[in-house]
Order: sequence, then structure tokens, then C-alpha cells
Amino acid sequence: MKIALCSGSFDPVTNGHIDIITRATKLFDKVIVGVAENHDKVKLFTLGERRELLIESLKGIYNVDVMIIDGLVSEFAKQNKVNVIVRGIRSGTDYDYELRMSLVNKKLNHNIETIFLAPDPNNMCISSSLIKQIASLNGDIADFIPEAVLCKMNKKLYKGGRNDESRRAIIGN
Repeated sequence: MKIALCSGSFDPVTNGHIDIITRATKLFDKVIVGVAENHDKVKLFTLGERRELLIESLKGIYNVDVMIIDGLVSEFAKQNKVNVIVRGIRSGTDYDYELRMSLVNKKLNHNIETIFLAPDPNNMCISSSLIKQIASLNGDIADFIPEAVLCKMNKKLYKGGRNDESRRAIIGN
């Protein structure tokens, strides 16, 4: 069985993430979506919340499991019999970063291969960081994220009313 891993922080999960994951499910027998912590980023959602949002956003896709990664991706891949890591590449900057990560993962786990998928053109500009920035400035993010994520973001960002300072503090801007 060919098992792929789509890993990321998914904070928040975007339509771009869903596109890459959905396309990976057509290429592999099973896809594990690994929700990981990125200590360099300001967090909007907890690991558990991100996992639940992915489960909700991927409803109806039966060869997907959503799991939390606690530690190195290469070690998680080994423990879960993952053959391939799937990464989305939007730009040359993404490619430079992802190529370095794939080489390190290969060094740590010689049984793992990484493949890169280009995004759907409608998702080229989408990133979690950009979504949070747009939301912090009262922009409309509905076209960029799944419905479940939009509902959860609205609850989290506006739970105390439309206080711009508190919303920016939650998002980290």
C-alpha cells in the first residue's frame, strides 16, 4: 500500500491545502494529513482545533486520516509506514524551502521520497499567514478557506465583539 503524508501547521487550513490533499488522495492508497506545530508562527488555533477543522473540511474523502505530529516529520513517516511526503509549491521561494526540507527528511529517513504538486491557479496566492492578515484587517476571507474554518475563525476573532485590537492580538498582527 502506498501511503502519503501531507504535513503542515494548517493554521488555518485553506482551500489551497484542501486542493493538494484531495489531489494526493487520487494518487495514493492512503493519505495521512499530519498537523504539526510550527514554533516560528503565531498560532490562531490549537493543534486539536486544527485537526478537527481538517476532519470537517475533508468529510467524504475516505482514504484520509488526520493525525497530530509530535516530533520530526521523518520519524512520524517511519512510524506510520509513509512512503511519500506530498508538498504544495506555489513559488520559487516555496521550492527552495521545500527542497531543503526534502533533503533533510531523506537524510533522516532514507525510505521517504518527496513529491511536489503545483497548486490550482485559483489557490496560487493563498497562505495561512495571508489569511490571518486579511482577517485582522476586516477583509473577506470566505473565498480562501473552507466553510467550517470560516465559522470557527469568526467565532474566535469576534467572540468579544468587533474589537480590532483584541483581534490583532489573537492573530498576531
